[in-house]
Amino acid sequence: MASLTINDVHKTYGTEPVLHGVNLTVEDGEFVVFVGPSGCGKSTLLRMIAGLEDITSGSVSIDGLKVNDVAPAKRGVAMVFQTYALYPHMSVYKNMAFGLRQAKTPAEEIDRRVKAAADVLQITDYLDRNPRNLSGGQRQRVAIGRAIVRDPKVFLFDEPLSNLDASLRVQTRIEISKLHERLGSTMIYVTHDQVEAMTLADKIVVLKDGRVEQIGSPTELYDQPQNLFVAGFIGSPKMNFFNRLDVSEITQKNMQNEDTIGIRPEHLVACAEADACVSGKLELIENLGEYVLAHMVGSNGTTFIAKMDRKQVGNIGDTLAFKVIDGNAHMFDRTSTQRV
Repeated sequence: MASLTINDVHKTYGTEPVLHGVNLTVEDGEFVVFVGPSGCGKSTLLRMIAGLEDITSGSVSIDGLKVNDVAPAKRGVAMVFQTYALYPHMSVYKNMAFGLRQAKTPAEEIDRRVKAAADVLQITDYLDRNPRNLSGGQRQRVAIGRAIVRDPKVFLFDEPLSNLDASLRVQTRIEISKLHERLGSTMIYVTHDQVEAMTLADKIVVLKDGRVEQIGSPTELYDQPQNLFVAGFIGSPKMNFFNRLDVSEITQKNMQNEDTIGIRPEHLVACAEADACVSGKLELIENLGEYVLAHMVGSNGTTFIAKMDRKQVGNIGDTLAFKVIDGNAHMFDRTSTQRV
């Protein structure tokens, strides 16, 4: 286990800047998730920690030791890639043992580590199989096991679940969370899926266009987003945004002309028109069993979503009015996009 410090890290490809002064401290044993849209720089940052990308300026330190010029194999990190990258002609056992054999680890120690990792990942019964005889989730566990046997200071995960189907993603996500609890290791995980970020992380780093938008716990980012991007990115379905003309006169009294008000779908409650914050015509109903998502169109053409009990939703074309659960309206400056 180890702490990690990223200090004013920049990355440039030719004349094209990719990362702009990233600063981050990862505590010993913390599970940190880098999240953001495609092209935001999260995988590049992970590869710089691993030593697979050069750092243009700034520094990366592991346990207080600057590792900018340290070879990847000597940094004490292990990386699990998006693709499993298993040797198809080797058994699961040999795949997990390969790196240790290359490092001239004694055979007894290799055997101990491989079997211990297989036990943790519940793949002991598969040690004699080849990767082609495993499911996608089992192959990913083998790739994780290959990282575990190295006993690294820091685990790095680069979108490890993106090649799995929906049910396997959920199952493997739970397994990774349990693995972190058992090992207590420092883990850094990259994903574009904010649901993965919310369910796995102790701390989330939200990136956009190579810049850190906000760092905090899942609940901090959900309850107190610092700008419009974070507010819209974290949460599924995403937060609704309204300008002053979209809301009732009651609500306008608490807004400046340049303000944008953000309200999450689950914080809109059906009410009488006289008490409403927003209202609109019901355009589409997504029935998800436990609840429905009501897709609304306001009088100014603004679209928004309300999460409702399926017995309350009514019919397509109905006009519905909503108030906001107390304390759950977020105000942002439209020009700066920052929280007011």
